[in-house]
Amino acid sequence: MDQTNTKSSSSNKTGYCLPTISNRSAMGDFKRVKSAKDLLVSSSSEDGSKRKKNPQVVCFGELLIDFVPTVSGVSLAEAPGFKKAPGGAPANVAVCVSKLGGSAGFLGKVGDDEFGHMLANILKENNVDNTGMRFDKQARTALAFVTLRADGEREFMFFRHPSADMLLTEAELDTDLIKKSTIFHYGSISLIEDPCKSAHLAAMKIAKKAGCILSYDPNLRLPLWPSPEAARKGIMSIWDEADVIKISEDEIEFLTGGDDPYDDKVVLTKLFHPNLKLLIVTEGPNGCRYYTKDFHGKVGGVKVKCVDTTGAGDAFVGGLLLNLASNTQLFKDEKKLRDALRFANVCGAITVTERGAIPSLPSKEAVHKKLEESESK
Repeated sequence: MDQTNTKSSSSNKTGYCLPTISNRSAMGDFKRVKSAKDLLVSSSSEDGSKRKKNPQVVCFGELLIDFVPTVSGVSLAEAPGFKKAPGGAPANVAVCVSKLGGSAGFLGKVGDDEFGHMLANILKENNVDNTGMRFDKQARTALAFVTLRADGEREFMFFRHPSADMLLTEAELDTDLIKKSTIFHYGSISLIEDPCKSAHLAAMKIAKKAGCILSYDPNLRLPLWPSPEAARKGIMSIWDEADVIKISEDEIEFLTGGDDPYDDKVVLTKLFHPNLKLLIVTEGPNGCRYYTKDFHGKVGGVKVKCVDTTGAGDAFVGGLLLNLASNTQLFKDEKKLRDALRFANVCGAITVTERGAIPSLPSKEAVHKKLEESESK
């Protein structure tokens, strides 16, 4: 198994064995199943009757287990214990859309192991169409250990050599699920190696041909790439295909070779391409900036006590895509766009108040309550 620590500039590869996994998950008792297929549920199945027939947002990419320290401000070696939590940026976005009242689906691969079964079940419990999931009998489900600094920011150590998410093939794609969606969302981690890279590119072509909005959050995890140059080239290789892109300040600096991430001219000349409908730059607690062909501006953030920033960006994306799926011309109306971004900012803010990604994603009621509180101040 490959251990990759983000504290180092290069991958630290060491052999490890996974311990025997008990049948009790962090989410409670886990029910064993005869087949992984028993865990899959579609929008039109009996279990999915409360959902809309077709997912508004379909997310493609990694689904894994995050191990988050029970205390902040310590190294992985010093942590007294870890809280096991489902994660993976695309899966986080899918669950967020669903928890906010929208309909979502997920395409990706996990191991045919108890962690993989647990993750499929969690998507099912959160009303995400998981029929696009595949299970690998040879590779394990990906794991990530997350170091929480005292300020809630993170550093990652990944275990994947290779993990199941890297082995999804084009032949395993659920093309019908992609074609039925309004928005097809993805990151860049699935571009690192074949066969997943080829599957990713094929899925994008299918979505584009079907008239879906293509949504891209690079979600840079530099130690997973062979080199910084490979990461920059890989991320930018599909840049011009996207209709909507969300990036962070750090990602701007990385992609532009060190340019000022707060300079509108840098963003507009180096990152805004002719086919792009909306470019969002997130600034953590300070909110976000937005750029379209006709206007640009900034929406301020919401103050909360930060515990763990894991999943905050994914919650932001989920909140934005929920609104975009309901109004695909959102980027043409600045007032409505600002309202949607304020909603998305609150989604991210609520998420940082608890540990872990999926467990801390907000409900629509929680977001509206926080919006009302912030507007009354």
